[in-house]
Amino acid sequence: MGQIKDILRTMEYGPAPESNTDVQAWLDANNQGFGHFINGKFTSIEGRDLIAVMNPANGSPLGKVVHGTTTDVDAAVKAARAAFGKWSVLPGHERAKYLYAIARHIQKRERFFSVLETMDNGKPIRETRDIDIPLVARHFYHHAGWAEMVETEFEGYSPVGVCGQVIPWNFPLLMLAWKVAPALAAGNTVVLKPAELTPLTAIAFAEICHEVGLPAGVVNIVHGDGTTGAAICGHKDVDKVAFTGSTEVGRIIREQIAGSEKKLSLELGGKSPFIVFEDADIDGAIEGVVDAIWFNQGEVCCAGSRILVQEGVAERFYNKLRKRMETLRVGDPLDKTMDIGALVSPGQLKRVTSLVEKGKTEGGTLWQAPVKLPAKGNFFAPAFFTDVDPASTVCEVEIFGPVATTTTFRTPDEAIALANNTKYGLAASIWSENINLALDMAARVKAGVVWINSTNLLDAGAGFGGYRESGFGREGGREGLYEYLTADWEKRLPLAKAEQSLKLSAAPDGDAKVAQGGSIDRTAKNYIGGKQARPDGGYSYSVLGKGGQIIGHAGIGNRKDIRNAVEAATKAGGWGSATAHNRAQVLYYLGENLDARRAEFEALLVESTGVSAKAASEEFDTALRRIFYYAAQADKYDGAVHATKSRHVTLAMNEPFGIVGIVCPDENPLLSFVSLVLPAISMGNRVVVVPSARHPLLATNLYQVLDTSDVPGGVINIITGESDVLAKTLAEHDEVDAIWYIGSKEGSAMVERASCGNLKTTWVSNGRQRDWLGGKAQGKEYLRRAVQVKNIWVPYGE
Repeated sequence: MGQIKDILRTMEYGPAPESNTDVQAWLDANNQGFGHFINGKFTSIEGRDLIAVMNPANGSPLGKVVHGTTTDVDAAVKAARAAFGKWSVLPGHERAKYLYAIARHIQKRERFFSVLETMDNGKPIRETRDIDIPLVARHFYHHAGWAEMVETEFEGYSPVGVCGQVIPWNFPLLMLAWKVAPALAAGNTVVLKPAELTPLTAIAFAEICHEVGLPAGVVNIVHGDGTTGAAICGHKDVDKVAFTGSTEVGRIIREQIAGSEKKLSLELGGKSPFIVFEDADIDGAIEGVVDAIWFNQGEVCCAGSRILVQEGVAERFYNKLRKRMETLRVGDPLDKTMDIGALVSPGQLKRVTSLVEKGKTEGGTLWQAPVKLPAKGNFFAPAFFTDVDPASTVCEVEIFGPVATTTTFRTPDEAIALANNTKYGLAASIWSENINLALDMAARVKAGVVWINSTNLLDAGAGFGGYRESGFGREGGREGLYEYLTADWEKRLPLAKAEQSLKLSAAPDGDAKVAQGGSIDRTAKNYIGGKQARPDGGYSYSVLGKGGQIIGHAGIGNRKDIRNAVEAATKAGGWGSATAHNRAQVLYYLGENLDARRAEFEALLVESTGVSAKAASEEFDTALRRIFYYAAQADKYDGAVHATKSRHVTLAMNEPFGIVGIVCPDENPLLSFVSLVLPAISMGNRVVVVPSARHPLLATNLYQVLDTSDVPGGVINIITGESDVLAKTLAEHDEVDAIWYIGSKEGSAMVERASCGNLKTTWVSNGRQRDWLGGKAQGKEYLRRAVQVKNIWVPYGE
């Protein structure tokens, strides 16, 4: 150890080791290995296959855990199901007491958990001590409050049931808290699989569950690899799946559970933009980069890995960034002076190294900190690329290491084009002293979380989650609790009567009866971009009315018709940025013009479906009221300002998905069409709608109403034809952002499976029958399904 006077001259850091005596003693006491935590007890390890757990910083063994089998998963799910009955009906206050106790016990052992997490994961002790573990406690405190209020704040909603949860290795205990706390607050029980690389803090958490007296079976923890996770997700008695991890695995899970009626939330990969304008506080932005990409060794799904810098300050920014990078310290994560620890595994180190070499091969210039790395462990020096093309591998692929790319831009429009040039949409960071510019960029960037003049801020009170291939669903805040609840009305829907699917034929039917012979022929076209368009295939089919009579013809739409409709919807993007007041006025006008043609539509309902004049009048009246309801909601379904711990105004903004595909049922063809289309467009979405195949003329007769109601071309596009064929095309289309399907159970499974390409949000009926005339066919659940929540963190104060 040097003299104080010498240290003051050089300002060199001395060693500041964190003691791991207590953690090592705990590990030594369990050196034979850890079993699963099932039904309130740890299972035996006798005769079981074990997975070795290694210290990323030095390669030494830490412990062993049992490799879970399908038998273990069955036992855990059985325990969770048995516990669900009592736990779900426990008064919210009683559940809150358990969550509060968990939070308190985590706080009492913060140091233990911090050290254990650092040894297990490789991240610096400063991060686990100051960020991870305090946030874990915060999540349980916050959700203790939701448990207290869930019965009144979420009236009409109930817990989902048994939740299967699979978490990653980058924030082991924090990801557990994100999943377990809201599940328990809502009244669910849990079967959770930690990452096989980092299971140790989950084991210590299980001991806390036992310590606070949490009822047996409420939390169950099963260890293992991807096969164990797949067994949990696919288990027939799991009602909800929550997964955080790679987009590739998220896609596999979506396909695996398609048609199972399991609720699903996915928090997946990211390639987040970090946008720096010329008027930004450059020194502040440099520190932001440190937090954005070199925090947690860059093993962060929302890491600001794509740095976009305005051209006028780019060279100055890069010079400062190089100098700042040179001061970062890489080494033993238990040393409190270290900035960057070890990557989680040799495999991850190999992946990062390989991608960096690919970036250099493709012409990028690598700037890397000149640090001496420890001889042992999975260490990688912080770095960033310049001279990279936006289409290069390192700009497109999630590296998941301490490596960023840099690109310049000239205008805000160019910055947005570069920022959104990714399949992901998890987070973004915007740096500017012009608050108008910053908020405008925040609104335009496609990301679920946006930080202004800050980065990587997380809190239990604000939702976290992405757009596009970064997944769907939110964790944290009010919006996160919805993921663990289900609407009572939807859960109680009866199965629809089995009905033979309608196979459309373009061939003439010489034996069919023709209604109103001698009248002018009626052939409906598609409606695309505000204009009527013949179906691309040139085929039409006979539309039968009451008594099986032909009452007209409709086009048989195909893949190209869907493509054209999506293109038209894309061009109508201004609808989403229009004020809610203006959208409301258009919808009121739509109702006004539809009412003027009441007699025509009531007569067509009778002619098409065979209902009585009274029933037709009731359906029309209900459709009209529904239009006015969603017109009223257009400027009233508000977001919120979340109460987060830091000095930020955290805005939870309801944003439209973009383009929503809607497949309507045969029942109440006018009313069901209105009930599905109106909530979507009132929130600013554009829609491509497949109306009832049996009764399409109710939808096609709306064309003239839309034309005279100031609905911009492309906002509503209507393609007639075979429902499931067109539904599959919509589900597969990468530019369709969400899809609603009301139809058979088989069709629902097909839609969920076909949506895996871009992981679009789906809402399917699973063959259940809705009462379109009833009150539950409209309401805030439809509006909630029509938006995704963007959380914008705006700092305030000095």
